[in-house]
Parts: sequence; structure tokens; C-alpha cells
Amino acid sequence: MGEILQFIGQYWWLGFFVVPAIGGWVGGVAKYNERKRRDRIELERIRRAPMQQVSAPAPPSSAASAHDATADRDRQIERILADHAEVDRRWLEFELDVAKLIDYPLVTDMREPLTQAFHRARRVAEGLRPEDPRSLRPDGALERYRDAVRDYEVAFDAAVREAKRRAQTGFSDAERARLQSAQRLMALAESEGSTPAERQSAYRRARRELDGLIALPEATTDDLERRIVGELEA
Repeated sequence: MGEILQFIGQYWWLGFFVVPAIGGWVGGVAKYNERKRRDRIELERIRRAPMQQVSAPAPPSSAASAHDATADRDRQIERILADHAEVDRRWLEFELDVAKLIDYPLVTDMREPLTQAFHRARRVAEGLRPEDPRSLRPDGALERYRDAVRDYEVAFDAAVREAKRRAQTGFSDAERARLQSAQRLMALAESEGSTPAERQSAYRRARRELDGLIALPEATTDDLERRIVGELEA
């Protein structure tokens, strides 16, 4: 004990270094223990937290899903209606061109099976065309209409291909001569460079040449008379 007191008496000045160091070490240990205590508390809090706080985001509501489905179906309806209108345009372009009808008379010959099939498909598609596109929203309605439009398109293409393939081969030489004469007369009747009398006479003679050979569709006749006879009479 005497030796310890003697050492302290000789080296009392070391207290200025040792005491702060010991105090710092003790304080560091206390801070470390405090951090560990807080970490344990936070870990326990996370472990006890309700599952819904870390669950995945909720799926879209049923109302939003229904809205998206309706919008997608409306786009499909719009596409099919546009396809139907395009086939109508192609047929009307063909139907109102008298020169084409004379070159390919089979396309208006209702004795031809492909022509019959085309006109049947056209009537079915037209019968299913809705006044209000929204009526095609229910299940099955759009599918029936789409199938009818596809049948119409395929039947039209088949009828036109066959008419072009056979052209005027079903007519005798004398009948083909009449068809060619009618084509020239129709061109004269539609020419604005001809006099009114020449146009009217050419139209009537062309109709006589076609009589018994080609039955012009009603739409074709109406269009011709509106553009030729109607203008001349006016």
C-alpha cells in the first residue's frame, strides 16, 4: 500500500491524461449501449407492425378494369365498322362504273353462284350493321357482326376475281360486239364534250345494246340517269 501511495505521489501529474481517457472510454461504452437499446426497440417495432403496411399496392379497382374493357371493345367496334364501310366503297366504286360492269358482266349476273354468295353475304352484313355502335358491346354481338363483315369481304373478292378471270367469255361474238358498242356509247353519253342531243341519244342506244345481256344494278341506272338524262333535261 505504501508503495502505491509513493508511486502516486511521484507521478501525480499522469492524472491529467489518464482520467479524461478513462472518462471518454466510459462515455463511449454508454453511447454504444444506448444505440443497441434503440436498435432493439426499432427492430421489435418493425416485427410487430401490421402486414398491410408492407404489402404490395392494391390492384386496380373493378370499375377501372371495366372502363378499360369497354374502351377496348369500342375500338374493335370502330375497326369493324370501318372495314364494312371499305367493302361498301369498293363495291359501289365497281357498281357505278359502267365500263367495268361491261368488261366484267359476271359480277352482276345473279345466275352465277359466286355473285349470289356475294350478295347474300352483303345483305347479312348490312342486316347486322348497328344504328348505335354501343349495341355491339354485349358478348357475342360484335363477334357475329365481325364474322358477317369478313364473309362479305371474302365473297366480294371471290366474285370480282372470277368476273375478271372470265370477262366476256360467256358471250357469243355478236353479243361481245354489242357490249363493246354499248361501252363506246356510254363513254359518249358521259362526255361533257358531246352536245346534249348526242349524249341523250348515245345513252338510249347504249341501254338498247345492253338489253338482254347485262342487267345493270338499280344504283348504276339511278346514277347514270341523274348524271346524264337529268342534266340534259334540266
